[in-house]
Amino acid sequence: MTERNCKIKICGLTDVSEAEYLNKNKVDFAGIVMFYEKSRRNTNVETAEKIIKALSDEIKSVAVMVSPTLEQVRLAEQAGFDYVQIHGKIADDIINEGDLPILKAFNIDDMNMLDFYSKCPRIAGYVFDAHEPGSGKTFDWNLLKSMPRDGKLFMLAGGLNDRNVADAIRCVRPDGVDVSSGVEYTDRQGKDPKLIDSFVAAVREEGM
Repeated sequence: MTERNCKIKICGLTDVSEAEYLNKNKVDFAGIVMFYEKSRRNTNVETAEKIIKALSDEIKSVAVMVSPTLEQVRLAEQAGFDYVQIHGKIADDIINEGDLPILKAFNIDDMNMLDFYSKCPRIAGYVFDAHEPGSGKTFDWNLLKSMPRDGKLFMLAGGLNDRNVADAIRCVRPDGVDVSSGVEYTDRQGKDPKLIDSFVAAVREEGM
């Protein structure tokens, strides 16, 4: 896949109203943080279900979790998610018994496990993030330039916004880009529709 059809994931939705921003821009993925109370974007199952129902059918929903249990992944399946994105450890029973395709998130410090997950058929793709996911901080994108591609989805995250995403795409040539804090209000919680518009436009302009 080339930058000409770079996929877009907007992560950290917390309110049903935000689904319309994604529908309007026809993005590819919507991420919702689940079962991680340390995150200000943590969302309960009931709200997640409402957001999923409000999304266009073409947008794939992603439950974003940190070292979840199989029970938590099952709850995500029941809520109607299309994928689960896992930061931290993936328990063996999730790989062996879960049904949702997995996006394995890597902090830039733990990529030594990439070869292991590359051989796992349940892993549908990777999300390469900064040392502190959700912090809005970038990392050295050059670290990914020589990363072997294995046919799984190759997503770039970490501090992306409408001002730097074009440079990130040119540098890494990912299959997709993932943004959360870069499209949020600075003075209150929630996604800023104007910043989402600008981010999506910057991604698509780079692909023309």
